[in-house]
Amino acid sequence: MSRMQLYRRNGWGSAIVEAQLAHYGLDAEGVEVADLFLDPAARRELMRISPAGQIPVLILPDGRVMSESAAITLYLADMTGRDDLVPEAGAAERPRFLRWLIFLVAQVYPCFTFGDDPARFLSDPAAQKELGEATTARLQQLWAAVEGVVGAPWFLGERFSALDIYLAAMTNWKPGPEWFEGHAPKVWSIARATAAREDLAPVMQRNFG
Repeated sequence: MSRMQLYRRNGWGSAIVEAQLAHYGLDAEGVEVADLFLDPAARRELMRISPAGQIPVLILPDGRVMSESAAITLYLADMTGRDDLVPEAGAAERPRFLRWLIFLVAQVYPCFTFGDDPARFLSDPAAQKELGEATTARLQQLWAAVEGVVGAPWFLGERFSALDIYLAAMTNWKPGPEWFEGHAPKVWSIARATAAREDLAPVMQRNFG
């Protein structure tokens, strides 16, 4: 394999890694993935290389598999030797960056895992509805917490980072753009400014329209 492969689907979490690749000017072949909620065979096939059965998955040129967007985020910074998306070790912003990167993937993201398709976990329709509503409410609580800590004009203040790319993608998902605009205006402003950046706009347009 002469270049990386990114398992992707428009509008899904792969957009976060796709945007970082674009920012770094890195080339990766896109491997289109079917809707994993509707196509069990596609999920089983993906689980052969990624046990969680989720995207993004990045295959390195030597065949090694990278999954989990936070791991890929840190790896790409190491691979390129750059600190423009990930503050380098010793940087004042590094602890704050790591804290909120892991918050987004460990606290916010599971709400989508369980709430987007409750039928994967519960057979009772009433329980499915309750789980969907509960995860949406939890998302609102978590994003309210993020709203209280973000800086301006970027998450870390004057310094742009991968956190801003996460916001640009994740504000397209539940609880939805209208909610963010009305209830988390600072998060929403960062997300819109990120999506408009010259290096990222084509990726965001392709994924979210």
